[in-house]
Amino acid sequence: MAKISIICGSYHKEDISRMLEFAQQEAELLGLEIAEVVWVPGSMEIPLALERQLRRDEIDAAACLGIIEKGQTKHGLAMGQAVTKAIVDLQLKHDKPIGLGIIGPGAKPEHIEPRIEPHARAAVAAIYSML
Repeated sequence: MAKISIICGSYHKEDISRMLEFAQQEAELLGLEIAEVVWVPGSMEIPLALERQLRRDEIDAAACLGIIEKGQTKHGLAMGQAVTKAIVDLQLKHDKPIGLGIIGPGAKPEHIEPRIEPHARAAVAAIYSML
């Protein structure tokens, strides 16, 4: 059974907790073992925690769950691009699948709710399809 880690940005803790529940359900459905869930302050901190998990030999893949909201400036967009690039780079560096379940950047409050379940499930399903 493949072992995965899930990295969660806690800035939107209530929504991310719900995403985590859907991710856990999907992992169970697909026969993936969640070896560890790591909480970090927000999406910007996901790449460092992800790097630390992917270094572990017993971890076969990881999923990232977070939300990057639309702000009044381009900060969220810049942050989202940096986080996504870092995640892709880590996937290639470690040759391990990473499921991207980050809502946004640019998410408005009305965009978040309908994306919680599909983003969480897709992040885990993506891992499964690449193992």
